Amino acid sequence: MSGDRPRDGLVRSYVVTGGRSTPSRNHFDAITLITRPDPGPGRGGLSPEQRHVLDLLASSAQSVAELGARLRLPLSVLRVLLADLMSGGHITTQRPITRSDRLDRKLLEEVLAGLQRL
Repeated sequence: MSGDRPRDGLVRSYVVTGGRSTPSRNHFDAITLITRPDPGPGRGGLSPEQRHVLDLLASSAQSVAELGARLRLPLSVLRVLLADLMSGGHITTQRPITRSDRLDRKLLEEVLAGLQRL
């Protein structure tokens, strides 16, 4: 058994977060959209998991829940990683689009009127 990795992932999560169970600052909801600034700071000193997060964000913004699923990490662990990336300027957040943002009746009526004039 020597050299085998634990199957339950408990040790790995502890190691990934440096033993921390809560983010140093910044709270991330599961639906918070994460983006990577272009160009971002260098990747020196980042863990493999943090680099993987940045690779996933290269093409588009992703929610915290999506990143957790793709990385197969619990959200509590991912939130610690994201807080560290945010502190280093590697990521930014965007407010998710809410129902009230999407459905502006007046705007939709103006668009409809414009289309009818065509």
